[in-house]
Amino acid sequence: MSSDSCLLIRHARILMPTGDILLADVLTRGREIVQVAPNISASADREIDATGLTLLPGVIDPQVHFREPGLEHKEDLFTASCACAKGGVTSFLEMPNTRPLTTTQAALDDKLKRASEKCLVNYGFFIGATPENLPDLREAQPTCGIKIFMGSMRGGLLVDSEESLEPIFAQGTRLIAVHAEDQARIRERREKFAGINDPAIHSQIQDNQAALNATQLALKLSKKYQRRLHILHLSTGEEAELLRRDKPSWVTAEVTPQHLLLNTSAYEKIGTLAQMNPPLRSPQDNATLWQALLDGVIDFIATDHAPHTLEEKAQTYPNSPSGMPGVETSLALMLTQAIQGRCTIAQVSNWMSTAVAKAYRIPKKGAIAPSYDADLVLVDLENYRPVRREELLTKCGWSPFEGWNLTGWSVMTIVGGQVVYERGKLHTAIRGQALTFDG
Repeated sequence: MSSDSCLLIRHARILMPTGDILLADVLTRGREIVQVAPNISASADREIDATGLTLLPGVIDPQVHFREPGLEHKEDLFTASCACAKGGVTSFLEMPNTRPLTTTQAALDDKLKRASEKCLVNYGFFIGATPENLPDLREAQPTCGIKIFMGSMRGGLLVDSEESLEPIFAQGTRLIAVHAEDQARIRERREKFAGINDPAIHSQIQDNQAALNATQLALKLSKKYQRRLHILHLSTGEEAELLRRDKPSWVTAEVTPQHLLLNTSAYEKIGTLAQMNPPLRSPQDNATLWQALLDGVIDFIATDHAPHTLEEKAQTYPNSPSGMPGVETSLALMLTQAIQGRCTIAQVSNWMSTAVAKAYRIPKKGAIAPSYDADLVLVDLENYRPVRREELLTKCGWSPFEGWNLTGWSVMTIVGGQVVYERGKLHTAIRGQALTFDG
């Protein structure tokens, strides 16, 4: 299809911006939605019969690690964007811990060029904070924000003292996203539990208090400078309750599906495949995080897609790396929760698209309405299918949710008015675009 071609989706159950489901048609022209109405009579280059399917805004995954450049044996921008397309993810925001680190304009430009050549979906990139790169943090463009690793990081991206954090919060205006773990506490507890090879110890080494300490510090600095703060992958009930009591209007937070749906019991079942940073927590943490999400204390969902090969994961703890893939399964996991009555379809879409676009100020994303970008996903909420390792498109080839029976799988994913995935087939010649950020 040409860049100005029209796509007409007929008879879809459309999630409207109001949260209502409307049985109607959607017409797109070029990259935009031009009409949403029952029985659109216009002609189009392609018509899609969406009878029985639900049309949602495309997922925006605001925290992924796609490993390129430097670690392409785990994942690369092409394979990751294929996995996104299959999972209904039409845009992503990617993290700076690649090789080289994304800490300069030149490294950011390199990623943007790679993505323009390889990505089937839309893309944006964080710039990583170090104690030395303040000018880049203020001036690099285009970027969705500054990523600070307060813990769980070695090398140049670790910024773990209040003295080194304060100048970053004090200078500039762009959003700061923090991986909030107290590195000093982790270091002490790593020594305390040295010699234990059971991966379940990971959740004790990087315990709830380590997460709470760092979130408290980030919140303190954000309030001091009224600086936009986003807390990545909130994992503990203590952090959720802290934000319930004290969350300024300029602060947002996210949670991952794994911190909602998995807990420390997973170590016994899948071993190091359950190892991630911050770690899985208790069933009580699951419940508190769910309530905070439902109440709006937590604003949205991200996957923290962080793949490692099965060979790497097979190493004995603590040599096994932390991280798990997620972009292919996140939407189906959350829609399954909606069908089971834990939340609504409208809430899932808000958490995985609309609220993300709002927080990162991404224009024309996150709603099915005229003048919005035609980033859409048609999902099947009538049938269930299990997560199968052999069907995954992520290069690492595994999932912590293998065997889970899910509904809400993408039948068709549309990026900028072009079908990139349909019923098991990828259209790999299609390319997404660099996201823009209004402020």
